[in-house]
Amino acid sequence: MFDRLSVLEERYMQLNEMLADPEVLSDSNKLRQYSKEQSQLEETVQAYRRYKETSAAYKEAKQMLEDRTLDSDMRELAKEEMSLLEPEVKALEAKLRVLLLPKDPNDDKNVIVEIRGAAGGDEAALFAGDLYKMYTRFAERQNWKAELIDANYTELGGFKEVTFLINGTGAYSKLKFENGAHRVQRVPSTESGGRIHTSTATVAVLPEAEDVEVHIDMKDVRVDTFTSSGPGGQSVNTTQSAVRLTHIPSGLVVSCQDEKSQHKNKDKALKVLRARLYDKMQSEHLEELSAQRKSAVGTGDRSERIRTYNFPQSRVTDHRIGLTLQKLDRVLAGELDDIIDALVMDEQARLMEDAE
Repeated sequence: MFDRLSVLEERYMQLNEMLADPEVLSDSNKLRQYSKEQSQLEETVQAYRRYKETSAAYKEAKQMLEDRTLDSDMRELAKEEMSLLEPEVKALEAKLRVLLLPKDPNDDKNVIVEIRGAAGGDEAALFAGDLYKMYTRFAERQNWKAELIDANYTELGGFKEVTFLINGTGAYSKLKFENGAHRVQRVPSTESGGRIHTSTATVAVLPEAEDVEVHIDMKDVRVDTFTSSGPGGQSVNTTQSAVRLTHIPSGLVVSCQDEKSQHKNKDKALKVLRARLYDKMQSEHLEELSAQRKSAVGTGDRSERIRTYNFPQSRVTDHRIGLTLQKLDRVLAGELDDIIDALVMDEQARLMEDAE
């Protein structure tokens, strides 16, 4: 582990020198590439340096304690310092082991989120609306920016489906765990008998793909324009600013009608199309590697129920890790940190098992 850390530190120092090179500074592609690599190494290298400093101080204190030529007061001071430094050394070593785990190459990316009402009709559509608010509120708490791309509203104010973009460093690293079927148990507002209904909505989280990762030949894309509409199908724009893109080779269809500008809607729709094609490429690649392996984004299998939101008991249960929280209102208000942190720790534990 420490040999690898030493190599990473050496590379980090090399990148510092390269980023000060006028030739690199004048090349925007190299500057972006090296800056990104340096940023990815920053936390690991700083933790390693802190570990080396703390470990050296611990060893020095230990030597003082073992030195019989020193008086008892000095050795007692050394003993106290060792007791303070030992847990820090262990904590830093554990942190470094986690930092060296293989990272998902998509973790730092923005995400495209697609939510669809599934089983449950109007109630499922209302729940899809609740999930949309939950994620946009979570994005606000992370200082990320959420942008609506397309929405198919229902008469009661829910969504048959809604697509939106979340811009923010590390957005995918946290939201990738949201892929799957979300179940709600509650008394619908349309239910006069007070019976609890169970409905579901599906969530797909796709990493935003860059042009270099997925090239789209516009000759393969049919572009249709239409008048955008709002809740209940009402027209909200008299011009044909809404855009529908059909990628002929794959059959994928993407719409965007949130912007008043046709050009902006087309740009947003292309982002979604690129993300879906990237997701499709990843799915096919992982299926080739192993028919048995399942991945949050890899296989595209999002039918599995991952979480239940029980309103009568104010309970949220994530079935993958057996976590139950009695704070439904706060979770729906965007307080997803406890759930996501637990899922991240579970993933890290599994990766460490695989590495052993």
